[in-house]
This record gives sequence, C-alpha cells and structure tokens, in this order.
Amino acid sequence: MLINGKPILGRVIFAHGAGAGMHSVFMEKMAFKLAEVGLEVVRFDFPYMQKMSLEGKRRPPDRMPTLLAFFQQVIEEYSDGLPLYLAGKSMGGRVASMLMADSKVSACFVFGYPFHPQGKPDKLRTEHLAEIDKPLHIFQGTRDKMGSLSEVTEYNLTSSVVLHWMSDGDHDLKPRKSSGFTQEDHQNQIVSIIEGCVN
Repeated sequence: MLINGKPILGRVIFAHGAGAGMHSVFMEKMAFKLAEVGLEVVRFDFPYMQKMSLEGKRRPPDRMPTLLAFFQQVIEEYSDGLPLYLAGKSMGGRVASMLMADSKVSACFVFGYPFHPQGKPDKLRTEHLAEIDKPLHIFQGTRDKMGSLSEVTEYNLTSSVVLHWMSDGDHDLKPRKSSGFTQEDHQNQIVSIIEGCVN
C-alpha cells in the first residue's frame, strides 16, 4: 500500500486538544505533514466536540473515563496489523499516553503535553509518566505555560519519555517572531523526528 507515492510506514491515530477539534489548523497541518512522509493519519472528535459541532455551543471536555473509552474504541477499530502509533495535541496527547501501555501500539507522540493546568503548577498530571515502558515522545515548547523547560526538567519521568524541546515555543509550539523560528519550522522538525522513529 502507498500513501503519497510512498510505502505506508504505519498508522497514526491522532487526538485533538481540549478547545479545538480534529479540523483545527494545527491538526490539519500536522496530519498533512505526517502523510507526506508515509504515515496514514486517523483523526476523530471526542463526543463532547461532536456535540459542540452540532449545537454550535462551547462545552467542557468529557471526563477522563469517557475520553479514554472513546479513544480505545477508535484504536480497536483501526487495529488491523498495520504498525500503530498514537498521537495527540495537548489533552488528546495526555489521553493517548494513558492508553499506550495497554494498547498494541509501538509509540506515542504528544504535541504540547499539559503537565499541569495553566497557572496551577502544583497540580501535576505526571503520575503515569513515571511508569510508561513504551517510547513516548513529547514535543514541548520551552515556554509552554502548561509545562515549561525549567519546570519539566524537575519532574520524575521514566526513561521511556523522550522530551524534544521546541525553541521559544508556547503550548501550540508557536515561537515569537524575535526567536527566528516559526511554528512551521517546529512542525517540520517534529515530523522529521517522527519519521526517524517509525523507520
């Protein structure tokens, strides 16, 4: 099987963040770039986001058990022997990282992990990250308000968690103009790293 004229390297099931669904600019750009290197990308909306799209009203995310159960259903639907990877933007990445241990996936890729809620650095979401035994690649902006470089280096994370720091990036991995980088620079760097991981 080919994708964009290249052999399929595997399938990435890609979950969205809390505030924007699978059609956000970030999700679409990353999905396109991953497909360019030979990865089939599956995107989906969690139930609360589906309701938001239908009703046109903002809703808070579903509780974690609902998010986990729905994501697990998607994983099972697409488990057909093709090498499988999980990915997620922020909240979606957190859910993916919680599922990877008990799923038949080779690795997980997270774009902006929400190590803690914004403004609440003491409320860590890292307990399971001390026990993961499969490769978890986290692509994090150095000035992410949900886990900056200075904060995350103090956390107790297993050696299976690999941190890739995006210079001057915020939670969307977007740097300031003065940095000399662009969000697309960071996205291209991320995809290059992922391509090396799956080859």
